[in-house]
Amino acid sequence: MTGIHVEGLAAIALFYVLILAVGIWAAWKNKHAGEAEGTDRSETIMVGGRDIGLFVGGFTMTATWVGGGYINGTAEYVYLPGYGLAWAQAPFGYALSLVVGGLFFAKPMRSRGYVTMLDPFQQKYGKRMGGLLFIPALMGEIFWSAAILSALGATLSVIIDINIKMSVVISACIAIFYTLVGGLYSVAYTDVVQLFCIFLGLWVSVPFALNNPAVSDIKISAVKEIYQAPWKGNIKREDTWVWIDNFCLLMLGGIPWQVYFQRVLSASSATYAQVLSFIAAAGCLVMAVPSVMIGAIGASTDWNQTAYGPVPPKERDQADMILPIVLQYLCPPFVSFFGLGAVSAAVMSSADSSILSASSMFARNIYQLAFRQSASDTEIVWVMRVTIFVFGGLATAMALLTGTVYGLWYLSSDLVYVIIFPQLISVLFVKGTNTYGSVAAYVFGLILRIGGGEPYLSLPPFIYYPGWQIEDRIHHLTGEVEHIVVQKFPFKTVSMLASFLGNVAFSYLAKYLFESGKLLPKYDFLDAVLAQHSIENMDKTTLVNRNTIVLSEMAAVKPRLSVQLAATFTRRDTLAEEDSSPEDSPNHETLD
Repeated sequence: MTGIHVEGLAAIALFYVLILAVGIWAAWKNKHAGEAEGTDRSETIMVGGRDIGLFVGGFTMTATWVGGGYINGTAEYVYLPGYGLAWAQAPFGYALSLVVGGLFFAKPMRSRGYVTMLDPFQQKYGKRMGGLLFIPALMGEIFWSAAILSALGATLSVIIDINIKMSVVISACIAIFYTLVGGLYSVAYTDVVQLFCIFLGLWVSVPFALNNPAVSDIKISAVKEIYQAPWKGNIKREDTWVWIDNFCLLMLGGIPWQVYFQRVLSASSATYAQVLSFIAAAGCLVMAVPSVMIGAIGASTDWNQTAYGPVPPKERDQADMILPIVLQYLCPPFVSFFGLGAVSAAVMSSADSSILSASSMFARNIYQLAFRQSASDTEIVWVMRVTIFVFGGLATAMALLTGTVYGLWYLSSDLVYVIIFPQLISVLFVKGTNTYGSVAAYVFGLILRIGGGEPYLSLPPFIYYPGWQIEDRIHHLTGEVEHIVVQKFPFKTVSMLASFLGNVAFSYLAKYLFESGKLLPKYDFLDAVLAQHSIENMDKTTLVNRNTIVLSEMAAVKPRLSVQLAATFTRRDTLAEEDSSPEDSPNHETLD
C-alpha cells in the first residue's frame, strides 16, 4: 500500500467541503420554511414542510437507494465469477420497488397527511404495536447506515493509507452535523450533489479504465472466459427460486422503509409523490450503468499487468472493493482521485437520510405519540437532535467495531420485508384487520425468517426448508473452510405471505369471537375489536382511547390548522378512488 496521497486527500476534502457547504446552505435557506403556514418546526425537519419540488425531489428520491452500497454492490456482483450481471439484481429490483411504491403506496400515504411510515400502524393498531414495528424499522436504518460507513472505510483504505477509523468518524460527523442543522432540507439538497458526484466521478473514470492495456474487450469477456468466468453470469436451475426470492425481497421489501416514505411524505402533493417515484425508478437504472461497466472491467482485467499484483481481488477476498480498486489501478492518478473522491463523498452522504429516518420515527411515534402526547414542538425538535446524534454514533460504532455489519443489514432488511411489508398492505388496503392479527403476523414472520438462519451471521437454522443443502465456504486469505446451510427454498417470500395471511385470519377470528359473544368483552385486553368498533361509530376527532391512537392524537387540533386537518382526515382527494361515501367519514362535518 502506498503512503498518504496528498492529491487523494485533497480530492476527498474538496468533495466533503462541497457537500457540507450545500447541507449548511440548505438549512439556512429554509430556516423559516413552514412558519407562514403554521407548520410545526419538528414536522418541517421530518418532511421538509411538504414543499419539495420536482427537481430536488427527483434527485432525493433516486438517492433513497442509489448510494455507496448500491454502486459498490452492483459492481461487486457483476465482477464475481459464478454470479455476474444475472445476479446484480439491485438496479432492476429497486427500480421496480419505486414503481410499485408509486403506483400503490405513495398516494394513500401522502393524501392522508401522515408524517412517518409508522403513523398508520399506530392509528389502526395502537401505540404498543407501533412500538413493536419500530424495532425492525430502526434496525434496518441503523444497520444500513453502519454498512454504508463500513464500505466508506474500505473505499478510503484503497485510496489513501490513512487511519480508516479516523476517516469513518470524520465522515459520520459531517453527515450528522448537517442533518442536525437542516433536517430533510439538508438531506435533500446534499442528495442532488451526491448523485452528481457519483455520475461524474464514475463516468469520467470509465473510458480511461476501458482503454487500459490490461483490460480486454468487455463485449467478448461477457460471453467468453478470458481471465475468469463470463461476467454476464447465469442462473442455475437449482438457484431459480433463490433468485426469485431475492428479487421479491428487493422489489417489495424496498417499499416499507422510512427513507422512502420520508421522500413521499415531503412531496408537495400525492400526485407529485407518485411522479417522483417513477422519475427515481428511471434514475436507479441510469445510475447503475457505470457500476455495471466497472464490474465488467474488473472481470476483464489481467491484474498481473497492473500495480495491484498477480493475485486478482476475488482471491484476496476483496471483491466487494472492486469499484475503488478499478478506479485506483486502471485509471491515471488525477482521474482516480477525482472518481474516488466523488464516490467517497457520495457514500458519506448516503448515511444521512437513514439517521434522519430513525430519529423521525423515534421522536414522533415513540416519544411523542406513545409517551408524551403533550410534548411541545420545541421538545420534539430537541428529542430529534439528540437521537440524530445517538443513532449516528451507534451506526458509526457498529461500522468500526462489528465485523458482521453486512450480515446484520441483510437480516434486518429481511425482517422489514417479512414483518413490515405485509402489515403495511393490511393497514392501507385490508379492512377489518386489528391488533390481534398484527401481533400474530409479527410473530409468524419473525419465527419463519429467523428459523431459516443467516449464513452471514453464522446463525444456524432451526427450520430446514425443502431443498436445503450444506455448502463449503472457503476463506481465501486464511484457507479456512466453513460449512454453512444454504436454503434453496424461497422462504423469505413464503414467510412474508404467511405473515400477511396470519394478520387477516387472526384479525377476523378475533372479530368473530368477540362480536358473536363467544369471548367476553373483558378479554379484549388490547381494546382492538369492541373498543375499536365503538370508536368507529363515534366522532373520531374527539374520542381519545387510552391505548389506541386516534386522529385527535395524531395531530393536535389547532385553530390555524383546521383547514389543513379537514383536508388531511376527510381524505377528499382519495374519496373517489376508495369508493367511500360521506357516511364513512363521520368527522367530515365536525372538522369543517
